[in-house]
Amino acid sequence: MAMSKEEMKKVVMSQKRDYTRAILAASGVVLALFFVFGMLNLTEQVDWSMKSLPTTDLNEDGVIQRPQEVGEDTNEDGVINSKDVFDGYDSDGDGVPDQAQPPMQRFLNFVFIGLGIMIGPYAFYSSKKQKNIKDIEKRLPDFLRDVAEAGRFGMTLADAIVVASMGRYGKLTPEIKKMAAQIEWGVPAGETLRLFSERVNTPLVRRVVTIVVKASDAGGSVADVLSMVAHDTKEEQYSAAERNLQMSTYLAVIYISFFVFLVTIIILNLTFLPKIRIAGTNVAAAAEAAGIEGGVGGASLDVSAIPAIQICFFLAVMAHAIGDGIMAGVLQTGSVADGMRHSVILLILGFLVLTVM
Repeated sequence: MAMSKEEMKKVVMSQKRDYTRAILAASGVVLALFFVFGMLNLTEQVDWSMKSLPTTDLNEDGVIQRPQEVGEDTNEDGVINSKDVFDGYDSDGDGVPDQAQPPMQRFLNFVFIGLGIMIGPYAFYSSKKQKNIKDIEKRLPDFLRDVAEAGRFGMTLADAIVVASMGRYGKLTPEIKKMAAQIEWGVPAGETLRLFSERVNTPLVRRVVTIVVKASDAGGSVADVLSMVAHDTKEEQYSAAERNLQMSTYLAVIYISFFVFLVTIIILNLTFLPKIRIAGTNVAAAAEAAGIEGGVGGASLDVSAIPAIQICFFLAVMAHAIGDGIMAGVLQTGSVADGMRHSVILLILGFLVLTVM
């Protein structure tokens, strides 16, 4: 049954909008906004830490105090060993931390949050577009086979496409209906196929359309060419699916390596650095009590570099997340945009773990 003029116009004009530029523009604005927030924290005009200083009533006098103000000797050996005593950042140098995080850490927090917001929507939108294209390519051999069968009954390529538009081909169906509407408007079959390849714009579709159009222009049996192209396309899709299955193993290796690295950083942050901080504080206290300059026996532990070390750990995790994610996408699908989706996932996981820790 032929479509009416109104139906044909509706089909032809139904062009899917591409929101990529709008998403990138909006995400860029958000990134700039978060960068400004980060700069406000870096210049210490505001203190928007992702953590809070611990508060408790240590001496049970009904007054809430920070552990940093009192200190805590948990094993009663005369040595301060509570990790909470040293949590936070001492911005005024009085020995008492008054900020939960250093300014540079707060700046990086906002920058990476903005970066995640910028990359995330684009990555997932691009991934959705690629999935739709894959769904179209998946049903392309079925469409070519049906057109070939119609051609064997004496139909022209244009008539075969119109007849095939009555079938169901999943995400490919709207594109076939659009081609059929263009043919009924008088557009040559070769031109409708070329327009179809421009809309989908993938190497597979462009190659298939080029072969079919050249075979149609050369004359002869187009049905045999369509059958051959349908078979080759199906075989190529089987090979691609098998390759993706093999690459999924490498994808798992990348995720596991990231989590191993993240656990290593957590162990260093929770065990090694606090011990260094406590040891340095106790050495300084012992030296002061003995009246020795430069620490016990002239040796000292500089604990002031620990916040910088923690920031380096944070940057290492974020760089690891971005790099591993892009590598995962390239190995799995050959697409950097798909890799950004993995990068966002790893960024969120790494950021949450390091922030909550």
